Amino acid sequence: MVDRPSPAEDGSADPSCSHPHTEPVVAGRAEPANVALTNQVALSYLAPPEDLAGLFGPLYLFLADKAEVSDHTRADFAQIRFMLAGAGHYVFQDGRQVVTPPCCMLGPTSAATRFEVAGPMRVLGVSVLPLGWSALGAGDASAVADDLFDLAERFGDAWTRLFAEIAALTDAEEIAALVWPFLRARVRKVSDAESAFVAAVDEWLADERSPRVDALQGTTGLSSRQIARLCNRIYGFAPKYLARKYRALRCALILARDNIEWSDLCDEGAFYDQSHFIREFKHFIGLTPSQLRDDASLVIRLTMNRRDVAGRIANLSRIS
Repeated sequence: MVDRPSPAEDGSADPSCSHPHTEPVVAGRAEPANVALTNQVALSYLAPPEDLAGLFGPLYLFLADKAEVSDHTRADFAQIRFMLAGAGHYVFQDGRQVVTPPCCMLGPTSAATRFEVAGPMRVLGVSVLPLGWSALGAGDASAVADDLFDLAERFGDAWTRLFAEIAALTDAEEIAALVWPFLRARVRKVSDAESAFVAAVDEWLADERSPRVDALQGTTGLSSRQIARLCNRIYGFAPKYLARKYRALRCALILARDNIEWSDLCDEGAFYDQSHFIREFKHFIGLTPSQLRDDASLVIRLTMNRRDVAGRIANLSRIS
């Protein structure tokens, strides 16, 4: 297991906001959604088919016609990523640089994560939700948090063959027609107990500004130790750290969507003061609230717009 910020290590961090299941995708949507183009960058999203919507978030295709691409992504769910063009590495919150293999599983991240790529860059990705992580048999999520592994090395040459097939395509719908059946053939049915636990955690994260573990104990009937073990295995982090992470993500989505002052989000008892809010926000999002509003890069703006793949609010885990 890699080192992470101390709040995650002992599970005693101050609670978080709501879970990343906020503005999701419309299951089964066929056409590319939320495509943004410039002369240098393009990002498109496709919703998962209905039967996979509880396991995976949108499929996305990111193109950057640049010699160098350097930016960061917010703390997030695990991600399947195919480096179809370009070569680079991630810089995790502890400063480690990890080279990205062609077929990559990026584990759940505890903080904003930097990436640096020699372009032109073409990346195909799929967000892996907590149940999707279990359904793929990916192991203990906390062991890969703030890290990655080679999918072909872990799961076999079929991933390399899929990479070759999608690398030859340019149309997002044609790529999705290969990827979704491939993933469907590789997921197992998760147990009812696992499904119930994830539903309870998602609801816990969504319903309280500063969720308390004892409330989750009451809902699930599990001990605090059992809850911590399951959260680490499925989500990658202890429950209180999850709460911090998702609180920051929810606040970022609100600021990206609504015309409100960021200071208004500090006044609901979830943060000690404005300085605490700014520190938490920058740790998980990579920007201060003012920077997100006024100075965010194109990559950040496009990524935050994943919420627009659907026009409705659903489970927080759909923010993927």
